[in-house]
Amino acid sequence: MPHLPASPALARFRVVDLTQVRAGPTCCRQLADWGADVIQVQMPEHMRGDDTLGGQDGSDYQYTHRNKRSITLDLKQSEGIGLLRQLIGTADVVVENFRPDVKFRLGIDYESLSKDHPRLVYASISGFGQTGPLAQRPGFDQIAQGMGGLMSVTGLPGQGPVRVGIPIADLCAGVFAAQGILVALLERESSGRGQWLHTSLLESMVYMMDFQTSRWLIDGEVAKQAGNFHPTSIPTGVYKARDGYMNIAVFGSKIWERFCDILGAPEWVTDARYLDKAARSVNRDTLNEEINRRLVAHDRAHWIARFNAGGVACGHINDLSEVFEEPQVRHLGMVKEVVSDHHGHQRLVGQPVQLERTPSTVARAAPRRGEHTHEVLAEIGVSTDDITRLRAQGVF
Repeated sequence: MPHLPASPALARFRVVDLTQVRAGPTCCRQLADWGADVIQVQMPEHMRGDDTLGGQDGSDYQYTHRNKRSITLDLKQSEGIGLLRQLIGTADVVVENFRPDVKFRLGIDYESLSKDHPRLVYASISGFGQTGPLAQRPGFDQIAQGMGGLMSVTGLPGQGPVRVGIPIADLCAGVFAAQGILVALLERESSGRGQWLHTSLLESMVYMMDFQTSRWLIDGEVAKQAGNFHPTSIPTGVYKARDGYMNIAVFGSKIWERFCDILGAPEWVTDARYLDKAARSVNRDTLNEEINRRLVAHDRAHWIARFNAGGVACGHINDLSEVFEEPQVRHLGMVKEVVSDHHGHQRLVGQPVQLERTPSTVARAAPRRGEHTHEVLAEIGVSTDDITRLRAQGVF
């Protein structure tokens, strides 16, 4: 089956996906979900390593590689490299996450490819960057979480460093790379030239530390673990009602006054201990204890309804089964459905951005390894006889 775009938005672009594991495939999924013709280049079955997410039949792989086509090429063979170069000649974008030296050794780095394809946008994702003292070090999500500072501010005070429960460095690096690709494609419209762009797990984590970085770079303050409570805006965090936990977020003096009134403690507004943000920060433990003592009088539903009606942000803390029962999640249509030729009916989370005129969907389930090799090679002009010969040689 030829390219089946998930959206008309990027349907005119072809992307050669040379990535594996998560950060690179996430980047390419972003482009595929908006309609780009993403062709995933994998190793042939007979030489593959552990380059998939839980195996190609696993739910993780199915989610990450939807809307793509797959071919196999042995890049250790000259004819495999030749076919890859021929494919790249038809593409707008190449995405790779090899170790920084591998692309140069294979002759498929940006400088080499751009000589013949000056409009090519070439994206590299690595653990620590393309150059520098750690460039050749192997990268992994949790390592970047630690080195980028995230684990130092996550968890309960005194508990020791805690990792985030998702591969956030991988995911952010992938999304940032996709954003960089779109910027480069937009710039190409005026210059007529492609370019090399690169990001890393470490860069993505440092950037995602956001206000915590400015607390250090501008204020000289090293952020510490604050557990389930916001480090600077009090009271904001996890509180316990009669039937369980919920989140409450109180930002600004007006919201603080409404919060106190709804909780039945209007006197807190003039209490010297809680008079302003600085005072509430100093007395946060006492304040949180008093809040919880009042909350146990009613169930979460009572408080969530009252606080939100009064303009105070408040909500349940859901597990994954509860997330997809949330009426608002259902209303937003975040779950997309697709039929896989190999696995039948599937439900997957779609893109979190809604384009009204050119929406994203899941048009194609994740492919089997090499499922579209013959199809794609024929598209780039390889004859049937050559396909038969190359297959016999183990090139794909």
